[in-house]
Amino acid sequence: RLKVVSCMKVKKYVDRGSYLFVVQVVKKEPIERHLEDVPVICKFADVFPEDLPGLPPPQQVEFEIELVPGAALVVRAPYRLAPSKMKELAKKLQELSDKGFIRPSSSL
Repeated sequence: RLKVVSCMKVKKYVDRGSYLFVVQVVKKEPIERHLEDVPVICKFADVFPEDLPGLPPPQQVEFEIELVPGAALVVRAPYRLAPSKMKELAKKLQELSDKGFIRPSSSL
């Protein structure tokens, strides 16, 4: 059986000679990682540009999903994200949209 106790209670249990396990939960901040920390990126820095120049040239075959007329679309709720992550995702999507790398879905 597990029991959560305060620091004062722990001291009392120790003074009485009780056997116990003490666990301290600490919130750990995520480590911020940079591209410079990845050895292969440092080794081949000329291959990884800071900013993409644009989309690649058009190919002979353009890919597009053809929809069946009258077919119902699959509707799924998006993955749940923390508000901070959702804000970052919206910012990245807007940035990619502004650069023309992505566009709204044509399937609706």
